Amino acid sequence: MVNQLLVTLVNSVLKTGKPTARNNYAYDCPFCYKIGKLEVNLTENKEGKNPYHCWSCDNRGTNLFTLFKQLDVEPSKFSELKSLVKSSSTYIPQNNKEILELPKEYVSLTKAYNSTDIIARHALAFIKKRKITKSDIIKYNIGYCATGKYRNRIIIPTYDKNGSLNYFTGRTFDPNNPYKYMNPEASRDIVANEHLINWEVPIVLCEGLFDSMAIKRNAIPLLGKNLQSSLMKKIITSIVDKVYIALDKDAIKHSLKFCEKLMAEGKEVYLVDLQEKDPSDLGFENFTKLIQTTPPLTYYSLMEKRLNL
Repeated sequence: MVNQLLVTLVNSVLKTGKPTARNNYAYDCPFCYKIGKLEVNLTENKEGKNPYHCWSCDNRGTNLFTLFKQLDVEPSKFSELKSLVKSSSTYIPQNNKEILELPKEYVSLTKAYNSTDIIARHALAFIKKRKITKSDIIKYNIGYCATGKYRNRIIIPTYDKNGSLNYFTGRTFDPNNPYKYMNPEASRDIVANEHLINWEVPIVLCEGLFDSMAIKRNAIPLLGKNLQSSLMKKIITSIVDKVYIALDKDAIKHSLKFCEKLMAEGKEVYLVDLQEKDPSDLGFENFTKLIQTTPPLTYYSLMEKRLNL
């Protein structure tokens, strides 16, 4: 028998669901926004778990604590969930989220222009090879660390729509360091540098922060190859009608998946063929010419590209 108190709690998070077979309830998926595609088992199985699964985007899990954590629900609902299920999870978030800060050793790269420090000069040389100008350094608040955990790394922050830090990445400029990137223990489910984005004109989705700096205009880095739920939701609910996807060749499967999702939401989607390069290699002018000659995808051309994989 389904615990109606649990049904009420889950409904308060996902909005009212509809009962289906075997004590499952169907909800509109909060990850891909497909109507009625997220099924949640509200009766614990033999392992004492409540699995959930979206039949559209394949987001799934084995217990409701994981689902609630993904949705960043308020702490009181975690406490209520703990009283209603037998799961061994003890995860209950704190009311006050930890505030992300730049490394204490961070120094703006603008200071490197007049510095005689060898590390500062190496950091600046690395940036110049990437064709990043002093204006870019100021615009993106790029810095470096000479000591500490992020020693010999370029620090590139990103900010939310209100100008608050929501992530940063540390890229080594030491050629002998095999670990190119070092990132903070913070969620990537953000809209990177949203304070620079105009949601009334076409946007470009790319992989990294260096790529977005090379593209310059309305480019949003994914900070990897996955289109996180926060960004997907923002795109879908915005009035943006054209979306350019410019990921590396090795991310073609991801790209086609994003294309299909966005096309299903009525967006005009362009899959940019980077020709075995990345936007940083192409540069602003060549990349701009490339997207100007990229035709919009159709469902036929999307299927054709899938068959050619």
